[in-house]
Amino acid sequence: MSARLSNATLRDLPADVARPAYDRAALGHGIVHLGLGAFHRAHQAAYTDAIIAAGDTRWGITAASLRSPDTRDALAPQDCLYALEQRSQTGQIAVIGSITDIIVAPEAPAALIARMAHPQTAIVSLTVTEKAYCRDPASGALDEADASIRHDLANPQAPRSVFGFLAAAIAARRAAGLAPFTVLCCDNLPCNGQTVHSLLLRFASLRDADLAAYVAGEIACPDTMVDRIVPATTDTDRARIATRLGVQDAWPVVAEPFTQWVIEDRFTAGRPAWENAGATLTHNVAPFEAMKLRLLNGSHSAIAYLGYLAGHETVADAMGDAAIAAFVATLMDRTTPTVALPDLDRYKASLLDRFRNPALRHRTWQIAMDGSQKLPQRILGPVRDLLARDLPIDCHALTIAAWMRYVAGMDERGQPIDVRDPMAAELARIAASTGPQPERLAPALLNVSAIFGDLCTHPVLGEAVAQALACLTQDGARRAAAAYAG
Repeated sequence: MSARLSNATLRDLPADVARPAYDRAALGHGIVHLGLGAFHRAHQAAYTDAIIAAGDTRWGITAASLRSPDTRDALAPQDCLYALEQRSQTGQIAVIGSITDIIVAPEAPAALIARMAHPQTAIVSLTVTEKAYCRDPASGALDEADASIRHDLANPQAPRSVFGFLAAAIAARRAAGLAPFTVLCCDNLPCNGQTVHSLLLRFASLRDADLAAYVAGEIACPDTMVDRIVPATTDTDRARIATRLGVQDAWPVVAEPFTQWVIEDRFTAGRPAWENAGATLTHNVAPFEAMKLRLLNGSHSAIAYLGYLAGHETVADAMGDAAIAAFVATLMDRTTPTVALPDLDRYKASLLDRFRNPALRHRTWQIAMDGSQKLPQRILGPVRDLLARDLPIDCHALTIAAWMRYVAGMDERGQPIDVRDPMAAELARIAASTGPQPERLAPALLNVSAIFGDLCTHPVLGEAVAQALACLTQDGARRAAAAYAG
């Protein structure tokens, strides 16, 4: 088929495909979103689409890619429309219309700054992944030696980093006498709003003391917690969705039916009524964040490393392995005392059901990426709390050991692993220098302070990880998982 999804072809879509019934040309420009990836299009853009459809047309989204033009090149010919498919037995599809235009930041930094500084812009939201925040791995503070940060301080009107763009737009709005926008982080960072505010404040202080004072006093960065499993779109997905639509969609997104968004209700210039689309507005996001990071994301990492090592391509495949499924359930139970919310049994059961969804095909290799950035929040945070309370850390130790075996670069069948991680070269060097022997590999990798910090020399963790890695090396991922699930 040659026809493309667009405003002109919306009317020709099958009756069971939801689509925008509002006038997209009349939308305001209330939101600028930095980081145009699949997650944003399956999550925040979908919530916002529902609010627009209910009649509040102020909240059109200008989306910005901070690196590649690929998504713009795919979506611009189809008027920024795309299909969102819920991967379940019913496979419901909706066409999302809340994104009105796309800017590729490296091509047009001035245009992006101007849109962020536009009087209608009330919210600048972010899904740029953990590594784009230019944090020092050891301290969590702004990495002032980062090449992007150094460039942006020298070239404030042609920035490359998130903070360079935010600071330039904030300065422009302030000079024009406009109210500040709210910065809404939707990434998996601990206390993400507070963290982003701290990083932005430090960047502003390096640029201009008056700007820093303004950021400190006027810029709101609410905390949020986001949850939806969004696998990478495949060519098979594109072909299936095109058949359902009757037109081509160059970059649809697929997601599980479950979705959750918890938002601290602290905005300086208004916001969409996202609660009417199912979001939770609260004054304290922290317990929800801990629940998600430690139970969902922590379990996801365990599934990714153990599942990949055991030869399972997807999360659902790994959860079809009784040993790994039992281990994940035990890991959740071990983690539960570190989460300050009641009645978590139903949530944990829902996670196990979500992980088993065969329609998602969420690849273990994809989840295993960037483990050096993910382990501190997902696994090491619970470990610190459990150690402080003298509670078992055996399941967390096996998860760390599985990560070690994974980043060493060779699977259980002797095949090389394509490790994608900002620290991949350093981790590979360490593994090469020690060899695969658990008694050497475990302490060497635990000594990476950028990941393990104060836990580098903790004797209880050191012994537990060494034992787990020995079990994993001798018995393999499946049998190790079974042994630790008891």
